[in-house]
Amino acid sequence: MINNKLVQFENDMKNKKITVIGIGVSNLPLIKYLVSLGAKVTACDKRNAEKLGETATELSNLGVSLNLGEDYLSDIDAELIFKTPGMRFDVPELLAAKEKGSVVTSEMEVFFELCPSKIIAVTGSDGKTTTTTLIHNMLCEEGYKTWVGGNIGNPLLTQVGEMNEDDIVVLELSSFQLHTMKKSPHIAVMTNITPNHLDMHKDYAEYIDAKKNIMKYQTKDDILIVNSSNDVTEEIGKSANGKLFEFSSKKKADISIENECIYLKDKPILKLSDIKLPGMHNVENYMAAIGAVRELVSIESINNVAKSFGGVAHRIELVRELDKVRYYNSSIDSSPNRTINTLKVFPNKLIMISGGKDKGIEYDEIGPAIIEKVKVLILIGATSDAIENALDKAYKNQNIEPCVKVIRAKEYSEAVRLAKENAEENDVVLLSPASTSFDMFNNFEERGNLFKKLVNEL
Repeated sequence: MINNKLVQFENDMKNKKITVIGIGVSNLPLIKYLVSLGAKVTACDKRNAEKLGETATELSNLGVSLNLGEDYLSDIDAELIFKTPGMRFDVPELLAAKEKGSVVTSEMEVFFELCPSKIIAVTGSDGKTTTTTLIHNMLCEEGYKTWVGGNIGNPLLTQVGEMNEDDIVVLELSSFQLHTMKKSPHIAVMTNITPNHLDMHKDYAEYIDAKKNIMKYQTKDDILIVNSSNDVTEEIGKSANGKLFEFSSKKKADISIENECIYLKDKPILKLSDIKLPGMHNVENYMAAIGAVRELVSIESINNVAKSFGGVAHRIELVRELDKVRYYNSSIDSSPNRTINTLKVFPNKLIMISGGKDKGIEYDEIGPAIIEKVKVLILIGATSDAIENALDKAYKNQNIEPCVKVIRAKEYSEAVRLAKENAEENDVVLLSPASTSFDMFNNFEERGNLFKKLVNEL
C-alpha cells in the first residue's frame, strides 16, 4: 500500500533549504536521507571539523554545508530545521529562526506524522530502555514485524518507506523528544517519574509536563499504561483520554503481584522466579511491558522472553568474575534514584564507583542507601562532593559514626585499580555513577565500555 504522506513529504524535500542541528549517531542517517531526496542541507555541530574527523569529510563530499564550532547556531537560515533532541526548543537562535519563518521540528515529530504502523511508546525516569526492549522482544516472539527506535536504535524516519499498517513500532521517548510533540502513540507507557534532567528543564513541573505529552493527544480509542505505585504517574493516569491500565508492585492493580507471580487481573502470567533480570525494578519493567502487549501476545511468548532475556548492556551487566570478585557495569544509572534501585538488587554491602556530571537534582536520598549497601565508595567526577555531602548528611540524620570508606579517583583506570585493591573474596564491584557521563564522556555507553575494558584488562 502506498504511503501518500511519505510520498508528499519526499517530494516536498526536493530543493528545500534544511538545517540539521547536531551531527551525532542519530542525525547522521537523517542528513544522508534528506540529501538523497534532493534537499539543500546545512549540518550544524558544536564540534569542529578536526573533532568530527571523517564524518565532516564524508558530509562535505555529499554536498552538505557545515556550520561548526562555538558559533554553530549563528545565522540559521532554512525553511525547515531539525533540532537535536537534547536541545531546548526555546534557545534564542531557534526562536529567531522561527520569527523569520523557519519551521522547527525533529526527526521524531516528523516520524509520528508519516508512520503508517501502530506505535507503542515508553517514557519514564527509569526503566525506559529495558521496558521498550521487552515489549519489542515479546512482539517479535509472537511473530510481529516490529521496529524499535526513538531514544535507542537508529532514526526510524529513514525507514518509514519499509513499514506497513500491520507492523508495530516500539519507541523509547525521552522528555527532550516529547517536549514539543503534537501527537501521541496508540499505546503509551509511563514507567515512573522522579526528578531528573533538571539541568535541561526549567524545573520539575516542566519535566513532568514534557512527559505528559506521551498521552496528551491520545483519543478514546488509545491506551495509557501507568505505574500506580508512583505518585506522579498515578495522578497523570486520572486525566487519561483513552483507556487507563495500571500496574503496581505494591498494591492491587490491573497488573500486580500475588504469590510470587505477576497477575493480569486474576490470571497468573509470569512467575517472578522465571525472570532472569535481578531486582524489583525489573519486575516492574516486565509489568509495564505486559500491560502494553497483553492484547497482542500470548502468555507463552511473555514467558519465553523472560526465560531467555539477560538484560540490556550497561544495566547491571555482569562484566566478569576475577578472583571470586564480580564486576558489574550499570553505567546507565545517571541519577541518584537509578543508583538506589540498583543497590537494592544486591543482598550484601559492596564496592561502588560513583560520580559524573551534575544535572541539577538533589542527592540527599542516596546517602542512606550508601550507608545500607556500600562498604567502599570510590568517587570520580563533578558530583563527587555532592554524593559525599549526601553521605555525611545521612550520618548526622541517623546519628551514627562514618562507616563507609570513601576514596577519590581522578581517572577511571585509577578507580578500577582501587576497587580491585579493596575487594575481597565474594565481593561485588559496581559501577553506578548516579550522574550523567558528560563531564568525561559523550554518553553513558562510552563510560560503560571504558569500565568494561579496564575490568577485562585486570
